[in-house]
This record gives sequence, C-alpha cells and structure tokens, in this order.
Amino acid sequence: MSDFWKRVDEELDYLGKNRAYLARKCDFSLANIGKGIKLGSTPSADTAVKIASVLGVTVEYLVTGSNTPSNKNKDQEAEQLRLYRKHSEIIKKCEHLSPEKEKLLANFIENFSN
Repeated sequence: MSDFWKRVDEELDYLGKNRAYLARKCDFSLANIGKGIKLGSTPSADTAVKIASVLGVTVEYLVTGSNTPSNKNKDQEAEQLRLYRKHSEIIKKCEHLSPEKEKLLANFIENFSN
C-alpha cells in the first residue's frame, strides 16, 4: 500500500470512518479505492483534492506526509474546538455508550439530519 493510502486510512481511523464513507462522500465507488490501493497508485489531483477535503487535511499531507497546516486547517481546528466546547457534555455521555448504542445513535443522528 502506498504512503498516500496509508495516510488516508490513518485519517479515516482518526475520524472513526471507513473507506465506504470516503467513497460515498467523494462520489466514487469503493472498488476504485481498492483498485488504487492494490496498484499502489496515487490518485489524480482532482480525486486527491476530494479525498483531502473530506478528511480535513491538505493534499500535500496525503501525498508527502508533510504536516504543514494551511490556514484552512487552522480555521477547521478552531471550529472543531468551538464545537467541542459547545457539545462537551454530550460527548462525555457518548463516551460511556456501548459500541452497539454508539452505532444506533450515529445512525439516528445521520438519519435525523437528512
């Protein structure tokens, strides 16, 4: 597996998401991701931009591993911190849920927000 895809998997793991989620958000098939991984290839620039956007990282980071934050990432981090502070009590309660209840809650929220 190429370093690009290793970093993608690391970011998905950090977000608690999987490749199917990434494929759905980027509007391409899971099979295409598997093919890219199997071939060890880095995706086209357009695809890499979509992936980076969904993961909230830079294309540079996915391609090179360089962790130079962009202004966009700084803004995203500030927004994530604000949201954490706003919803910290809910997050604390969620940390005590069983995996089954956590999955049910995530499905409920996803369906509720659509």
